[in-house]
Amino acid sequence: MCTLHYLENSRSHRILWMLEELGAQYKLEVYRRDKRTNLAPASMKAIHPLGKSPVLTDGDVTVAESGAIVEYLAERCEGMHMMPTEGEDGRQCRYWLHFAEGSLMAPLVTRYVFSVAGNKVPFFLRPVLMFVPNAIEKAYLSQTIKGNLDFVESHLTGREFFVGDALSVADVMMIFPLEAATGRTKDVGPNTRAYVKRIQARPAYQAALKAAGLPYVYA
Repeated sequence: MCTLHYLENSRSHRILWMLEELGAQYKLEVYRRDKRTNLAPASMKAIHPLGKSPVLTDGDVTVAESGAIVEYLAERCEGMHMMPTEGEDGRQCRYWLHFAEGSLMAPLVTRYVFSVAGNKVPFFLRPVLMFVPNAIEKAYLSQTIKGNLDFVESHLTGREFFVGDALSVADVMMIFPLEAATGRTKDVGPNTRAYVKRIQARPAYQAALKAAGLPYVYA
């Protein structure tokens, strides 16, 4: 039986959701964020040297990184129906699996880090110290995030899922950045918002919320 090391308000929620979708047997170790830094607690470094979440342990095997974990679970828990490998569906599945973190999440995280840093800068110093972050936001982040979200919005036109006509690991990977974007930017279109609501309404998603026993706040 595998163990998911679950950090509150993190990418680990989508892994818990996938476990519920697969009907897999698992154990759950829940970790609270450090109240001072909002980072994962130091105790997570005993599980993986980077001390980040999600991490999955399965006997002597330790798997980190969301993309690697969802692939491992698909292979380990009879979930290959969630990871098509052939033809156009296979190509699309691989693309969206990597797009989620490689293209979509990276600028969202950068914007979030800048916003947190800005809130900690004394008010009278913000015009000076936030000049560079504001310039990066204007020159790169805004247009990149909007472009990514417009691309997703177009892809979801007339679609229930990201790949084919069934839930896949592409949906598992894409839900977290789309939840984050929905809570933080107005650039999310109606198709995308409807998609997020559909996923959140799934019984397995709701079961994951209950299993975690913690509020899940992604905004």
